[in-house]
Amino acid sequence: MKTKRVLFLVSLTVALLMVMHPFRSGQVTELQLSDWFKPRKRPDVLTVTPWLAPVLWEGTFSRQALQRHYAGRDLVVGLVVFATYGSVGDHVEQFLHSAVTHFMPGQKVVFYLILDSFTEPPKVQLGPLQSFKFLMVSKDEPWPDTELMRLQFLVQHLVSHIKEEVDFLFSMAGSLVFQGDFGLETLGTLVAQLHAWWYFQKSLNIPYERRPSSEAYIPFGQGDFYYGDAIVGGKPLQLLHLLDTCMKGMVRDAQKGISSTYKQHLNKYLLLHKPTKLLSPEYGWDLRFNLPPQVRYVKVAQQRPI
Repeated sequence: MKTKRVLFLVSLTVALLMVMHPFRSGQVTELQLSDWFKPRKRPDVLTVTPWLAPVLWEGTFSRQALQRHYAGRDLVVGLVVFATYGSVGDHVEQFLHSAVTHFMPGQKVVFYLILDSFTEPPKVQLGPLQSFKFLMVSKDEPWPDTELMRLQFLVQHLVSHIKEEVDFLFSMAGSLVFQGDFGLETLGTLVAQLHAWWYFQKSLNIPYERRPSSEAYIPFGQGDFYYGDAIVGGKPLQLLHLLDTCMKGMVRDAQKGISSTYKQHLNKYLLLHKPTKLLSPEYGWDLRFNLPPQVRYVKVAQQRPI
């Protein structure tokens, strides 16, 4: 009963806040794909999905064309990371130090750092176009699951104010570390990350949710790719819909006695709502594994198993 009541209250709150608070998104338009994306330069990899979304690999995009397009447009990009007790520990500071250098260089960036009362804000020197916003998590959240608590918290803040402050938003795991620029090429309406490990494995073994009673169920023979949950992004409205849908699916599973994960619900969502841009395994490689020849340049590395 508690999860059902909480789900109703959160759904009502989200609906009301969406009516009351406008989105900033829409002020900045994306560049025509053919003006910056050159898929034929990487014939060794998949660069376009069956639904014609670009898959970003080094060498497939023009940074200069993107910079010309977004110059003078007052672009603001947000980056959310959880730094709560017991989540990622000391990794967050390393993540932020690398993000200050490599995340959207030359652009206005808001780092949304989600903390609890047990966590000290990291000491990181920001650039002139960068700012911090600290959001505090209450330990009294009524969710029976940490992932649900995070989704609920992010949805509420996205609806109440974040969507008015940024044109694009990324939510990332604090276990990442940037090793190269994560720039304008990654901006899109709905951006998903190809899971670096499972991208190179046989599709029959992909760990989709296979229980038909789960809201995240994907039957055998279906599914486009297996997506990682360490990076997800897009325009605030699309990201809000994704997070809210995953949260509600996890709650419904819990009501049925099914334990399911955000990653499983994320993969179901992205099967039904195709991402408009995909990040290749270069954006999230686990350095414990040898690099395949397709991965020429690791832009984002994992600091713990994926």
